[in-house]
Amino acid sequence: MRMPKSLSELQALAKQVRREIIEMTGAAKTGHPGGSLSAVEILVELYFDYMHIDPKNPTWADRDRFILSKGHAAPVLYAVMAEAGYTPKDQLNTLRKLGSIYQGHPDMRFIPSLEASTGSLGEGLSLVLGMGLAARLDQRPSRYYVLLGDGEIQEGQIWESAMAAAFHKVDNIVAIVDYNGIQLDGFVKDIMEVAPLAEKWRAFGWHTVEIDGHDIPSIRRALEEAEATKFRPTCIVAHTIKGKGVSFMENNPKFHGTAPNAEEVKLALQELQ
Repeated sequence: MRMPKSLSELQALAKQVRREIIEMTGAAKTGHPGGSLSAVEILVELYFDYMHIDPKNPTWADRDRFILSKGHAAPVLYAVMAEAGYTPKDQLNTLRKLGSIYQGHPDMRFIPSLEASTGSLGEGLSLVLGMGLAARLDQRPSRYYVLLGDGEIQEGQIWESAMAAAFHKVDNIVAIVDYNGIQLDGFVKDIMEVAPLAEKWRAFGWHTVEIDGHDIPSIRRALEEAEATKFRPTCIVAHTIKGKGVSFMENNPKFHGTAPNAEEVKLALQELQ
């Protein structure tokens, strides 16, 4: 089942998710706010408008699946899953605390409704490739979505998977690249440039779409285009802003892996009112 919402409802959800990311990482005094904030609209569109899922029946065999390959951006996934009804909202601020279900990286031992434990970068595309091939063998209608970081795709396993997916014509998988231009150590262009990115995916045989990753209607159209594309996997190159929504975090490498302090939390929440 899909849980479609209006554009204004989705935008309001995106703002609420951003507030929760700030609150979670602020309470933990650790975490990855920047790349969580850049991916908000993508996950909101998938979970609240596009994917066939049922939070009341998370093991439904024909559900669509989402994997957060850039597992350090767990706060955005946790906030979205809590808003969707998979997990408790009142525990979000236990992020990264001992005993919390909201560990520093997504872990199926703590949240069984996750599709995979992630955090070791470079592996998510291989996971959805295997899932997509299995679904094809089982003749299931499910579709598989994976969110990749632009720093993450510097890893070779990504491109091995990309090559295999195109060769086997796996058209029920979609790779979404959160192309915010910043990774742990600084700007992607200064560490290991991945541009021209869309051209690379096309060269590997993928149907490729470039979008504004913060524009919800554009995300929806790209997902529809992916679903209509047969005999080829699809890559959505989503141009995003690291730290989106909080002025002092935007395009600031510091906030890749640094949580806001108490004063910064206050300022950020004021901006997100």
